[in-house]
Amino acid sequence: MLKKMLQKYWGFDSFLPLQSEAMNCVLDGRDSVVVLPTGGGKSLCFQAPALCMGNLAIVISPLISLMKDQVDSLKTCGIRAAYINSTLSYEERKQVADDMRAGSLALVYIAPEKLVQPRTIEFLSRLNIAFIAIDEAHCISEWGHDFRPEYRKLGMLKKTFPGIAVHTYTATATERVRLDIADQLGLKKPEILVGSFDRPNLIYKIKPKSDVLNQVIGVMDRHPGDSGIIYCISRKEVDRISNALNKLGYHALPYHAGMSDLDRKNNQEAFIEEKVETIVATVAFGMGIDKSNVRYVIHNGMPKSLENYQQESGRAGRDGLDAECCLFYSNGDYNIWKRMLTADKAQLRKGAFESLKAMINFCNSVICRHQALVQYFGQTLQKKSCNACDVCLGLLDLADDPVTIGQKILSSVIRQEERFGSDYTTLVLKGSNDKRILQNRHDRLSTWGILANEDKRTIRGWTEQLVSQGYLEKNGEYNILSVTPSGRRLLSGDATPRLLKPALPKSNSRTRNKASIEAESWEGVDRELFEKLRVLRRNKADKLNMPPFVVFGDVSLRAMAKYRPSTQEGFRMIKGVGDKKLNDYGQEFLECITLYCSANGLSTDIIPESVPPPKQSKSADTIATALKSFKYFREGMSIEDTAS
Repeated sequence: MLKKMLQKYWGFDSFLPLQSEAMNCVLDGRDSVVVLPTGGGKSLCFQAPALCMGNLAIVISPLISLMKDQVDSLKTCGIRAAYINSTLSYEERKQVADDMRAGSLALVYIAPEKLVQPRTIEFLSRLNIAFIAIDEAHCISEWGHDFRPEYRKLGMLKKTFPGIAVHTYTATATERVRLDIADQLGLKKPEILVGSFDRPNLIYKIKPKSDVLNQVIGVMDRHPGDSGIIYCISRKEVDRISNALNKLGYHALPYHAGMSDLDRKNNQEAFIEEKVETIVATVAFGMGIDKSNVRYVIHNGMPKSLENYQQESGRAGRDGLDAECCLFYSNGDYNIWKRMLTADKAQLRKGAFESLKAMINFCNSVICRHQALVQYFGQTLQKKSCNACDVCLGLLDLADDPVTIGQKILSSVIRQEERFGSDYTTLVLKGSNDKRILQNRHDRLSTWGILANEDKRTIRGWTEQLVSQGYLEKNGEYNILSVTPSGRRLLSGDATPRLLKPALPKSNSRTRNKASIEAESWEGVDRELFEKLRVLRRNKADKLNMPPFVVFGDVSLRAMAKYRPSTQEGFRMIKGVGDKKLNDYGQEFLECITLYCSANGLSTDIIPESVPPPKQSKSADTIATALKSFKYFREGMSIEDTAS
């Protein structure tokens, strides 16, 4: 039944990992906590069962834009859905309420603030509710990275609606957060399903800031015409980067809390509707963005936690195609967040400072980025190399003699009597004649100028890497360096740090660089046809007043431009084409494909070269026979002649 729903409404013929288990929890009426990565199909886990159960499903969602995108997507698939929020007029709210009473809606989205109001509770208690789903459930936990007090009130659901199962969904939740969600909601023996936190299609690259505007432009130039998000820590930096990009001829819009609600709304819609390619934003942007075809995410500054980084970088490549995630950081970012957290005592009690330390350690680490992320969330990456991060792609080099370098830095810290920070230590090692150094007579230390041939940024980077790896620690308000017990072992030659140096270009046939990764995802795709289909999609979306990716995702467009179907039967076999989308859009897209192929002398109805051997089952035989039959139908043969 579930598979039929997936195929009929969404055009999918199989489940993603843990989707089937999560859907069966809903059908069986068992409470659940579901953690799946962004792009892992969380929404389907409650949307598909809602169609099977008949009664109304209530979905609690945090943002208006998220509700609208999901309801628009459901409607394009032929599913009766609605939302209740402040954007609706009185007449529209009344119509939704009438539809809910009549039982003609499968799903209704509602904000937590609205749900907990007495009038809403009283209204819902008179309806036949199948189940309640809570999206972005990490907001419930004070240990979560985006805690919202109004979500905490949802603990009344199990008492108010006894016998109705509650299901929660999130992409980022450590074990502590998962258990807190279940406890705060009072879930009864919930099924806790945790998928892999790894996003193998994301290519992580992390570098210290160095002329950051050019670093940002370098990423954008690798993705001409693609959608991207640039995150900044401050509103001021958002405006600076956005203005600079536009002056250089790029198309970017800002988004931050200092703007008016209308300006933010207009800029967000322009990005979603692909009227502008890039949005430059603070972390206020993105939680409600369901846009599937973001091809790059740039962090122009370090996030305050790995939960935030996982969530924000995870907005890239939701369609499963390769996407690039670049983080440019500095020590100053760490200090900014530290000051902000220090001012917020409640946050400190909840472990936010430990999360910040984990974030800076991640930036300074030299292990596989994918491995480091999944380890933070309590999992292990089985592969030796992810082949999709700067470490595994060989974009970073290790210093030739890390023990000697580490010993020189630690020796200087000790000779400075462990009374100074990283900047000062860097100046001593570089051999600076700074006034403070001369006053302290540290130009007479044996470590003065011992790394004179190295760049200041390199020395400073090594110092931070030694801190991250536990050989040094920072103390007090001014981050004074001191040597740890591990550092003492390094000084005696009994430990080996991992220190980076700028990488040299490599010519290694086994190294999968960005160009070859992208080539794989575009293999066989006619790019010119893809662009024509993208224009058609945008025009169609504009007429319908909805985001282009709601019409068809990039995965579907690439498949159309690769296999070039010319019939409704062939078009229906494209991933993401359900019955309603075939009826609504099939004819126009088929005309675009056939006209292009005719004008360019290209064949249509390409059958994949690597079609798997047919299984000994009726369904597989039927699919194989259908593929062979299409060409005969196009030639005008009858069913009887084609069969023979």
